[in-house]
Amino acid sequence: MDCIKVGDIVLHYRARAAANGAATIVFINSLGTDFRIWDAVIAALDADLGVVVYDKRGHGLSSLGQTPYSVADHSGDLAGLLDALAISKAVICGLSVGGQVAQQLYFERPDLVSGLVLCDTAAKIGEPNFWNQRIETIARDGLASVTDGIMERWFSKRFRTSGDPLFSVSRSMFERQPVEGYLATCAAIAGFDRRADTASISVPTSVLVGSEDGATPPELVRGFADTIPDSDFRIIEGAGHLPCIETPEPVAAAIAALVERVTKKEHAQ
Repeated sequence: MDCIKVGDIVLHYRARAAANGAATIVFINSLGTDFRIWDAVIAALDADLGVVVYDKRGHGLSSLGQTPYSVADHSGDLAGLLDALAISKAVICGLSVGGQVAQQLYFERPDLVSGLVLCDTAAKIGEPNFWNQRIETIARDGLASVTDGIMERWFSKRFRTSGDPLFSVSRSMFERQPVEGYLATCAAIAGFDRRADTASISVPTSVLVGSEDGATPPELVRGFADTIPDSDFRIIEGAGHLPCIETPEPVAAAIAALVERVTKKEHAQ
C-alpha cells in the first residue's frame, strides 16, 4: 500500500512509471468516490503510459486534514504528490470536482500539466444553496439518506437496472466514504468558480460528458468546453456522471487521443 505525507495530509496513491518515453496520466476522482473508479479505464490504456491515481483528502484511505478546505487545498495536495514523485508535464484527468482540481492545478502549477482531460465537470458546478442543503441533509441523516438520488445522478437508468454488480459496488463505495471529507468537499465545490479564467487555458484539452449525466448535464459541460480555446468536446452516449465506471472504453479512447495531441505539440516545439 503506497502512501505519502503532503503537508498535514497523508495521501493514499498508486503509481506506475512510464515506459519507452510515454506520457504519464494523473487521475483525480470525483466527490464521494475513491481512485478505484479509474481501474477499467487504466486497463484499456497503452501499458507504456505512466499512471498516478490517488484518493483526494477526506476520501478513500487518505486522511481528512483540517476542515474547512478548498479546491486549492486539493490542488496543493496533488502538486505535493507529483513533486514527491518527480513527475512534471503530465496529462491530468479529473472527474467532476476532480476536474476542478485539475483546472486549479493548471492555474497554480502549469509546469506540472501538459494536457487536460476534464470529465463531467465545469468551472462552476451548482449554486451555494444547493450544496448547503446537501451538507445540511447529510450532516443530519448520513450519506445513505441521499444514496438513491446520487445514484440517479451518477448512472444511466439502463445501468442502474441492469443487475450489473458494479452498480452495487458503486453504491457501497459512496456510502463508505468519510462523511467529514464528503461534506468538506461539498463546501469546496460551492466556493469554486474559475469561469473568468478558462479562456486562458492553453494546453491541449479534452472535455467529456455522459449523455445521461444528471449532475453536470451535457449542456453545462458543452458551455464550459466552449470557453476553452481549441478544446475537444465529446459526449459519451449512454453514460451518466461516472462514464469511467459505466463506459470506460470511450473514456480511454479520449485520453489516448489527447495524449497524441500533446505528443504532436511537444514534437512541433
